Amino acid sequence: MSRDSARRRRQRRVRKKVTGTPLRPRLNVFRSNKHIYAQVIDDMHGETLAAASSCEKKLRESDLSGREKAYRVGEILAERAQQRNVDKVVFDRAGYKFHGQVKSLAEGARDGGLDL
Repeated sequence: MSRDSARRRRQRRVRKKVTGTPLRPRLNVFRSNKHIYAQVIDDMHGETLAAASSCEKKLRESDLSGREKAYRVGEILAERAQQRNVDKVVFDRAGYKFHGQVKSLAEGARDGGLDL
């Protein structure tokens, strides 16, 4: 089994239990080789309430490490979610282990004011 197929299997297992509601939307994380992306999603209405990624211009041009960029993405996402009156979210790590960049993103979102 490849690494990607194992992650997708873990992701399906977690998504059986984790769904986003209008009161507590889902904070989803996706990692590529170079970047990290995060979205706050209301699954009941199928809409993205807020999004942030390390591809944004001010983060892409900075000389931060991967974990530092992930932390900043979490802070930016929390700020954008709070502008949409979202204070509480459920964290969906999408099958990734909760360490490194994924953990830094969660810490940045917590420090930015989101309740995970």
